[in-house]
Amino acid sequence: MSDWDVKVLLVRHGQTEWNRTHRFQGRSDTPLNQTGINQAEAMALMLKNESLTSIYTSPLLRAYETARRIKAFHPQTLIIEEAGFIEMDLGDFDGMVAKVWAKEYEDFMTSWWENPAKVSMPGGESLEEVQNRAVSALNRIISEHPAKSTLLICSHNFVILSLLCHARGISLDNFRELRQANGALSIIQIKGNTLKVEVMNLLPQIE
Repeated sequence: MSDWDVKVLLVRHGQTEWNRTHRFQGRSDTPLNQTGINQAEAMALMLKNESLTSIYTSPLLRAYETARRIKAFHPQTLIIEEAGFIEMDLGDFDGMVAKVWAKEYEDFMTSWWENPAKVSMPGGESLEEVQNRAVSALNRIISEHPAKSTLLICSHNFVILSLLCHARGISLDNFRELRQANGALSIIQIKGNTLKVEVMNLLPQIE
């Protein structure tokens, strides 16, 4: 698909302490830890020769910090905060340790495993709602750029997985078939209404 109209680079933010300790991390504004900083800097090096038209980021600190390090090699490229790419609102579960959640909310966990697309987090969002707003934001920013643009989006696990499901035409109920690690890159190429996932979950070499 070399004659793409727009290329979208999806970068998941680097690791935070909450990632490391398996705490649910939705809208809580946690910074990168040292591993996350190293991951962001490695991604910046890997992408330093890309011609980036624009850099979009979730407004949360961990995504913005990652995007800022990538921008260091692209001083003329703007960083634009985009609320549509903010992480899933986990509501009452935000900040909870995964093992504690699994013990205290067994019934909810069963529903989340069986039908994740439409299950809403108490006081938060469903995965379907995340996908709707993320795809809407993606379509809007694509429409604002000319052909042959390369757009970088620095975002979060559920947002990126929902966009990859959309691009691959698979149900959100099967989102666990996909993977986007902290500090990893996926690439979607777009021509007209056709989306193609060219790269998924590529991790840069950390020296």
